Amino acid sequence: MISETEIIFRLVLGAILGGIIGFERQVHGRPAGFRTQLLVSVASVLIMIVSEYYHHLSYMNPAYIRVDPGRIAAGAITGVGFLGAGVILRMGITIQGLTTAACLWMVAAIGLAVGGGFYIAATAACAITLFSLLVLRVVERRMSRIVFKFLTITADGGIEDEKIEFVFKSRNARIVSTDYEKDIQKAEITYIITISLKHDVPMKQILDEISAIKSVRKVVIKG
Repeated sequence: MISETEIIFRLVLGAILGGIIGFERQVHGRPAGFRTQLLVSVASVLIMIVSEYYHHLSYMNPAYIRVDPGRIAAGAITGVGFLGAGVILRMGITIQGLTTAACLWMVAAIGLAVGGGFYIAATAACAITLFSLLVLRVVERRMSRIVFKFLTITADGGIEDEKIEFVFKSRNARIVSTDYEKDIQKAEITYIITISLKHDVPMKQILDEISAIKSVRKVVIKG
């Protein structure tokens, strides 16, 4: 059996490691931020401690208590999967939130490692995670030259497709998909357009040119 001091140490260490990763997510405005990552880590530590406790009871009293400690830990990973699914969003053809979901899974694994007494492994995993989030982010941006943007254009009575295409072609942007919505009462047509273009193309110029089209009332760019 582990002492109460050891239990508190593991919980605190799990909170620190999970909080560090959560802080990075919070700074970048991700949905699962500081508190979420910290709580997932602490919960995983506690689950692993309880798992060890029942394993100890099973070892001391094999005739009366039989518990597989691995099943409790596996349940923690399964539960984190539901949280991860909640932060994944699909916008057009792009899926956002995968990195944050992976962070939740990693934080849970770090918490289980701390709860099992693998302090060095947990700390090393935290360091590798931060390296991936901070350093590899810059490398990934330099490698990725093509980005996707999602435009929502609201116009009175519609726009000639040639006018929209001309704006995008002048900026070497390619239309990936176009959806239409029509409000009969307001006589408005909403264009939902996904485009691909180079990362260094100034979006403000595209926004200004589309806004200058006579019938356009509103333009929203995301991505």
